[in-house]
Amino acid sequence: MPTPSVNAAEAAALALDQADPLRAFREQFHIPRTPDGSAEVVYLCGNSLGLMPRATRDAVMQELDDWARLGVEGHFHARHPWFPAHEFCRETAARLVGARPHEVVMMNSLTVNLHLMMATFYRPTPDRYRIVIEDAAFPSDSYAVWSQAHWHGLDPSDAVVRLKPRHGEHALRTDDILETLERHGETIALVMLSGVNYLTGQVFDFAKITEAGHRLGAHVGWDLAHAAGNIPLSLHDWNADFACWCSYKYLNSGAGAVAGCFIHERHTRNTDLPRFAGWWGNDPKTRFKMGPEFVPIPTADAWSLSNPPVLALSPVRVSLGIFDLATMPALRTKSLALHAYLRTQVESLRSPAIDLITPREDSAHGSQLSIAVKDRPRDLFNALTQDHVMCDFREPNVVRIAPVPLYNTFHDCWRFTEILRKHLMP
Repeated sequence: MPTPSVNAAEAAALALDQADPLRAFREQFHIPRTPDGSAEVVYLCGNSLGLMPRATRDAVMQELDDWARLGVEGHFHARHPWFPAHEFCRETAARLVGARPHEVVMMNSLTVNLHLMMATFYRPTPDRYRIVIEDAAFPSDSYAVWSQAHWHGLDPSDAVVRLKPRHGEHALRTDDILETLERHGETIALVMLSGVNYLTGQVFDFAKITEAGHRLGAHVGWDLAHAAGNIPLSLHDWNADFACWCSYKYLNSGAGAVAGCFIHERHTRNTDLPRFAGWWGNDPKTRFKMGPEFVPIPTADAWSLSNPPVLALSPVRVSLGIFDLATMPALRTKSLALHAYLRTQVESLRSPAIDLITPREDSAHGSQLSIAVKDRPRDLFNALTQDHVMCDFREPNVVRIAPVPLYNTFHDCWRFTEILRKHLMP
């Protein structure tokens, strides 16, 4: 059978896009263009910063207009009243992460939320003091757990257990994770992994790891920075103690956007748990009595500290509304198809200069495909950038490509592969 021509291959990608039931969602986003404005760039960087929904500008302007028109009365009379601003995101966020609404709150930034969770769920003792993370965790997670151990007077090199893949492998094997947990046994106070590893794109087995950690008497929390909006989640059913996520990657809410937090209801009902407290975590029934005693509301809100940031929450509200319309099951179906198409196209290049380090199994990856470049990786990344591909580079040699199902297309993947072909096979 003859190899299809480039034109035929492009036509096949366009046909896949035409048959895509989610294709209309692309029109709801601003797609960056080349400097001369003549064409759309190949934007495959939604795992780093999601694109701006077209509705976001009007949502932010509405809050500014209400502020100008109403002043302080905007707390109760704005189009979206400010006093309960976080409530407008609660149910949509809960659906996104597989939680019950009272288990979820949008607040702060991701690492701030991780520290707040560890203030409650990392309570080391002389016998149980270790934190387990993956060795290739995002640096902020490493800094957070290191500083938590140090804050408690522990030696982080002993207190922090870092999971490493086998020699010559890039992904962690679930059996190896479970074996490490068993080996450290009752010395483990907290297991805190990424739901999806930022570097390799590997999805971890939430249910097995959570159950194993609990069996050993540890708390189990998840950093969902690369998981929320990327893969289906069932945090309540998985019985996770807590989870935190940002909302500027797959959730398209803008750089530094308000993050999310999940606390399982068995903990939200326990008002005696240690925590850092602030005004907005106090029960609304007594909040405005202005007394000195903290009365935590029995929901995830009890971990929030301050008034919700109205301007910053409005893009989150817009984005979560889009996810509600698209639905995670439909997005996951398209994501798997895009990923498989992209992987097949890149593998067809048969280039010895690159390795694909993202696991192949559908259950073990999200949207992202990570490409390890063997020689002069920065040069290849810079060449892709010069040819109007927006992806990203992570040390030491990984180019990360993420076709996001809300706005990316099979044609985007085809365009990327053709540009990659040019630089790998000049």
